[in-house]
Amino acid sequence: MSTPAAERTNLLGLPRPALEAFVAQLGSRPFRARQLMNWIYKRGTAELAEMTDLARDFRTRLAAAAEVRAPAIVRVQHSADGTVKWLLRADGAQAFEMVFIPEPDRGTLCISSQVGCALDCSFCATAQQGFNRNLTTAEIVGQVWLAMRELPAERRVTNVVLMGMGEPLANFRNVVPALDILLDDFGCDLSRRRVTLSTSGLVPQIYRLAAVSNVALAVSLHAPDDALRNELVPINRKHPIAELLPACWHYLDEQNGRSVTFEYVMLDAVNDSPAQARALARLLKGHPAKVNLIPFNPFPGTRYTRSPAAVIQRFRDELLQRGVLATVRRTRGEDIDAACGQLAGRVIDRTTVRLGNKIIGVAVQP
Repeated sequence: MSTPAAERTNLLGLPRPALEAFVAQLGSRPFRARQLMNWIYKRGTAELAEMTDLARDFRTRLAAAAEVRAPAIVRVQHSADGTVKWLLRADGAQAFEMVFIPEPDRGTLCISSQVGCALDCSFCATAQQGFNRNLTTAEIVGQVWLAMRELPAERRVTNVVLMGMGEPLANFRNVVPALDILLDDFGCDLSRRRVTLSTSGLVPQIYRLAAVSNVALAVSLHAPDDALRNELVPINRKHPIAELLPACWHYLDEQNGRSVTFEYVMLDAVNDSPAQARALARLLKGHPAKVNLIPFNPFPGTRYTRSPAAVIQRFRDELLQRGVLATVRRTRGEDIDAACGQLAGRVIDRTTVRLGNKIIGVAVQP
């Protein structure tokens, strides 16, 4: 008797050791897991019946207990600059977004880890939506698997960044197995330098991540001092800069990483003065750090505006003159609200309120 669809194991959520254990429960040997991963990730196959090098009786048992199910597509939008944004169904009325950004030498997929976000960063459209729930490992990996199937051959996913909706380290239990699948030779087979996790600064989870994973780290800094960062990134009230930066350097030491990328959104007359650039340089000089300056991308209801281009260039030059590597991110997909900080999805059932001033109340999955 087959298992009801809602109870079948989604194979996209199983890293290789878990998949080996799963096929063992079905009476098969570990090499079947590698065959399955080859079909799922290398060939993009969802239909178990099409996996013809698997024994027929094993396929029958497998089909009764498992499936390959990616998130359903609700809507696809195409930007004039080639950026593609998908709205994906979570459950019921909830939806989340992912974005593909094509470049001449790479194709970057920005994926989500939660439906909404509870961290309440004041300049981010996602934070204004509130928070519904964590995405499962299958829903996280399923975004990459889906994009690889949906995109034309000339637009290949070469880089994955967890910079979409949500705080990845608040969904630690599901994000780490997803990273394992993205890096696995039999999975998505991405280099550790081509997978980037972006965090607002959950310090204990950065230390935990250093012990179990090995991907590039990006940190949403956005201010050179605690007073301003408390306002822009409220989690700073719990984990201030003096705690955050040592965690970043520890991560690099443990993972033999090249550098940490510090994301810094440029807000007109808020955090973009030459004096603030010099203060930022003092924080980071002498450390393996790179600053990515992000022109602010507006969204309905925001009180912020984008720093003028000349101001951003002056800020970058102040950093470079003081020995801190800095680049300016080119805005992509703005005409379809797919630029950095604009992802909003559809978060209707806000089961957890935005963080606001209640720092101790933020939920972090173990």
